[in-house]
Amino acid sequence: MSLQSVREFFQQHQVDLPIIELVVSTATVALAAEAHGVEPGRIAKTLSFKLNDGRVVLVVAKGDARIDNKKFKDAFGKGKMLGVEEVVELTGHPVGGVCPFGLATPLPVFLDISLQIYDEVIPAAGSVNSAVRVSPELMRTLTHGEWVDVCQTPP
Repeated sequence: MSLQSVREFFQQHQVDLPIIELVVSTATVALAAEAHGVEPGRIAKTLSFKLNDGRVVLVVAKGDARIDNKKFKDAFGKGKMLGVEEVVELTGHPVGGVCPFGLATPLPVFLDISLQIYDEVIPAAGSVNSAVRVSPELMRTLTHGEWVDVCQTPP
């Protein structure tokens, strides 16, 4: 159903983004990068956080980026990553296939500025073997996302 919700999301937004379905798992950044023949940074990972004020937010970042705890706290306050069951329940997507499209529950989407170095990134598309190729700006537009700086700066 999750992959279908992503298809429906693209139809509702009248955007022609082909969903790439592979026979291999792309559930981790490393697997996805290998399967798509790209550097790990081009894989747009979607992370789910529950903030201390009760809000749940999604943060989409480049695949090889790590959350900077101080930047995260400055942007959102304290929070923690959701557990597997909560992720599935709130997003409708399995861990390894979470993306900011076709969510079961409307959630605010934040895109880390780390994505802006790429013209095209590859987020999952609702399953552990699907993805789409999309510009970071189109992803922001489709999700009504906001740019945020919450990842560590590479050395």
